[in-house]
Amino acid sequence: MPTFSYQPLGGGGNAVIDAPDRAAAVRTLRQRGITPVRIEAVGGPAPAAEDAPAAETVPTRAVAPSRAAGAGTGSISAGEMAAFVRELATAIQAGLPLVLALKTIARQGRNPRRAAMLAHLIHEVEHGRSLAEAAASWGRPFGEMVVSLIRAGELSGRLGEVLEQAADLLERELKLRRTLAEGMIYPSFLALLIIGAIGVISTVIVPRILGQFSGQIRAGQLPLPTRVVMATTDFVTAWWWLLLAVAAGVTMFVVNTYRQPAGRLKIDRALLRVPALGAVLRDVAVARFTRVLATLVGAGLPALTSLRITRGALGNKAMERAIEDVCEQVAAGKTIADPMEASGYFPPLLTQIMGVGERSGRLPQMLSQAAGVFEDRTQSSIRVFTQLFPLVMVIVAAVLVAFVVLAVLLPLVQMQEMIG
Repeated sequence: MPTFSYQPLGGGGNAVIDAPDRAAAVRTLRQRGITPVRIEAVGGPAPAAEDAPAAETVPTRAVAPSRAAGAGTGSISAGEMAAFVRELATAIQAGLPLVLALKTIARQGRNPRRAAMLAHLIHEVEHGRSLAEAAASWGRPFGEMVVSLIRAGELSGRLGEVLEQAADLLERELKLRRTLAEGMIYPSFLALLIIGAIGVISTVIVPRILGQFSGQIRAGQLPLPTRVVMATTDFVTAWWWLLLAVAAGVTMFVVNTYRQPAGRLKIDRALLRVPALGAVLRDVAVARFTRVLATLVGAGLPALTSLRITRGALGNKAMERAIEDVCEQVAAGKTIADPMEASGYFPPLLTQIMGVGERSGRLPQMLSQAAGVFEDRTQSSIRVFTQLFPLVMVIVAAVLVAFVVLAVLLPLVQMQEMIG
């Protein structure tokens, strides 16, 4: 019977096990509650007939049917992903072996997309791959951040604890997205209502009222506000199709520009300079960055690796470019805080906290405290913006309506003076 050498999860020396093939060796170890990080045949290649996973290229072929099933049903949502990671963390912390934990979770759900994903993970783990490798081979919704956390948990022997941290991170991110979406519902609805009301007033009501003055007062004698409103309504009535075409063209141009790296960089830089909106976007990005970095560093990943992974959580190309420069300088031997402060995109409080954490050796704890502070600040920024933006729109709408009313009343006053 062939002999296999394996390295158990959580460290320790290599051990050996006798089994008919590599897959049987993995199953036996799983039944004993042992998760192997690496397993290979001793004294020559493993049997190839029934031990397909022993070959380096076979896991890809073995994954194909399971992955194809998942691809046909689509990726699971962010909420489902957070719930799955939380359930897996709870099961592992309860003492269940990894495969048994995955199978237990698979029996509890009826979502076909989640079932396909779990079937893939179970298949891969049973055939000797680590959970991080299985997750990476599935793809979305397992991003680089989640895969890195899983890998750090497996290598450190703290998989359950790290998965719990990942679940907390995903749930916070989901809560932040929902807060942003809920905060924009009322301003968006109000903006559409105001635009529609002004459109009806300027294209339907005003032309009918001002049309009565065309035969009584010459156009050159009409007050300036009246002439402006009449010219605007005439233009919109005659060239509405051109305005729609221009609006569509501008929208397509902005969307295509945003899809290009250089164009998105310019747009993101400009957005950060917009009053009120720029502050909200900056606070959201900083809160995400701090929480993800705190989670990754706390899981045991090196600071430089954590920075490179966290860069994608910012959601703003200008700030991502700044983190790229920070990574280059950190790789050259500098601290994290100094180049971040020099970029000008990150608040002084964050750079000071990171500087203290680096000098004291308590960077994960300091980042975790900073993440709570910036998450509270983000909530306040969103609340202020969602209260201020509707007020600004109402003021602008009131000014426009007042101008239209003035344009209607001035000819009436002028006619009364002419009669008197």
